[in-house]
Amino acid sequence: MKSIDIRTKLSVLWIFILMNLIFRDLHEFASKDFLEEALTGHVNGVKLTEGLMLFGGILAEIPIAMVVLSLVLKRKANRFLNLVSGLIILSFLIFNIPTADLDDYFFLFFEIGATLLILWSAWKWKSDSYQLVSN
Repeated sequence: MKSIDIRTKLSVLWIFILMNLIFRDLHEFASKDFLEEALTGHVNGVKLTEGLMLFGGILAEIPIAMVVLSLVLKRKANRFLNLVSGLIILSFLIFNIPTADLDDYFFLFFEIGATLLILWSAWKWKSDSYQLVSN
């Protein structure tokens, strides 16, 4: 098997998480019940405000930024940001579990799994020679 650099591995995992987040949201938007609830200005009992939308945008920017930052930052900063970003994303994924429905559980399984893999990889990253798979 071909060796994969840790930076590439982390970046690809962030892309994987991002794609799952996007498709989970798109899947929700196809639900008549969700759209009707969103049109009232409340979703799952939470009022949709500009501040909440900004917060959601900031939260979404984390995996977007980490796709690039995982490739360009030096090891120490890269490792730190992947650990912090992974913990932030993991906490919000877990926070969503009580309001999840069946299809959300499906996507959450992969999102949480990939986030745990990011955290494990960043935690174990001791030098620039660390690789995902070796020959």
